[in-house]
Amino acid sequence: MTKQCKKLIIFVCLLAMFVWPRLILAANPPLDKLDEVASDKGPYQASLGNSQSTLLEIAGTVVGIGLGLVGTVFLILMIYAGYNWMTAEGKEEKVEKAKNTIIRALIGIIIVVGAYAAWAFLFSKLF
Repeated sequence: MTKQCKKLIIFVCLLAMFVWPRLILAANPPLDKLDEVASDKGPYQASLGNSQSTLLEIAGTVVGIGLGLVGTVFLILMIYAGYNWMTAEGKEEKVEKAKNTIIRALIGIIIVVGAYAAWAFLFSKLF
């Protein structure tokens, strides 16, 4: 696979991840956002949709989005490593590179899931 083809695949994946959700949400644009911004809700409250949310709920939403992105990166790395392994054609250095990519991706996802578990435990006990 050439470098240009890899760059194209990465570009299309990023485009799909960041643009397509915006196109879907463009069907029903929220018209009352300026009214929500202009209203006085205090320093620790913001609005997500039509309900009021606290700072902790917003932090949870941000963490959830971050975990979704990490999961997407993990999936892309696993598919990339699997593709490299399948197209290695018996070349040991390509197989080793694919194995190392899989191992590193697994270590990374284990660290992220462990960090999330610790974060969720601490916040459930504190709040």
